[in-house]
Amino acid sequence: MPEVRIYPKLFNLVFRRMDPERAHRLGFGAIRAVGALPAGTGLALLERAFPARDAVLKQTVFGVEFPAPFGLAAGFDKNAEGIDALAALGFGSVEIGTVTGRAQPGNERPRLARLIADRAVVNRMGFNNVGAEEAARRLKRRVAKPERWDKVPPVVGVNIGKTKTVPESEAATDYVASTRLLAPYADYLVVNVSSPNTPGLRNLQAVEVLRPLLTAVRSAADAAVPGRHVPLLVKIAPDLADADVDAVADLALDLGLDGIIATNTTIGRGGLKSSAAKVEAAGGGGLSGAPLKARSLEVLKRLRERTDGRLALISVGGVETVADAWQRLVAGADLVQGYTGFIYEGPAWAARINRGIAEKVRAGGYTNLRDAVEAARVP
Repeated sequence: MPEVRIYPKLFNLVFRRMDPERAHRLGFGAIRAVGALPAGTGLALLERAFPARDAVLKQTVFGVEFPAPFGLAAGFDKNAEGIDALAALGFGSVEIGTVTGRAQPGNERPRLARLIADRAVVNRMGFNNVGAEEAARRLKRRVAKPERWDKVPPVVGVNIGKTKTVPESEAATDYVASTRLLAPYADYLVVNVSSPNTPGLRNLQAVEVLRPLLTAVRSAADAAVPGRHVPLLVKIAPDLADADVDAVADLALDLGLDGIIATNTTIGRGGLKSSAAKVEAAGGGGLSGAPLKARSLEVLKRLRERTDGRLALISVGGVETVADAWQRLVAGADLVQGYTGFIYEGPAWAARINRGIAEKVRAGGYTNLRDAVEAARVP
């Protein structure tokens, strides 16, 4: 595919020389512009350019049908601006956010840096977003125009977090406010308590604090969407100790949550290829990309063993290739997400991974993803 050959050159010649946040804004803007062409022509154009749909990839997870297992993690489309265009690139799902109860500008710039030698990104964005009320308006407008997507609409996850100015003691109230506004438009809802860029947020991962928060969000989602169960997941950090990972898994089972997303970015900087000077220049914040691969896989395997298939698991962190995604599925993930690889691989990335997974399914002689993965899990 020509794009696959062109993008690395484009990245090296253009994007890597730009401020990362500006590069993101320009690249995402171009994707949205094509997707917004009249009468769905832009979406059809993107889907033809980046074919990824294959019947063998369809599966139902927590009651939602996903057209493909590899989706886009939260952080790329913070404000529900380009869901359909991103899905047309081949992502099986698009998770928007993180959205907070109130609009906020995020942290001061620069707040995004690349560590190219590590195929990693450091971000301290600070949940910059338009807020739950405006995000809900955008989602409502989108579902009111189904003609923009002439096939199965993409799966939309909504990731919610705490407003920076809200004290920890009032966090549950803030999450509930977002839930009431956004749950009606979410195929699934994610409580993010694991970003390192909002002061005190990770303290909410402690089970004694997390239990009442998740209970409140579950009740709010049920009340906001009578008659429909909105799947609820929690997203955890890779920096949790193993005992804390177990505790969150046990809590999720006890509360009847639908799943766990593992993992968010890390505050660790160990084992990087980039020079100490480059790492220091990148500054503080959450590290994402290839360096998370080993720990994210460890956490996934631990969660799988602890929950024994009783919870859906979405694996994210260091996924770059078809082999990475397949490894996560075989290790126990029901779904896989990526984000940083999009920056380094370009718009053909998602379609390439989902096509590659389909090829593995067919090569094994199977007609559906679940059977192929289960067979690969057998020792």
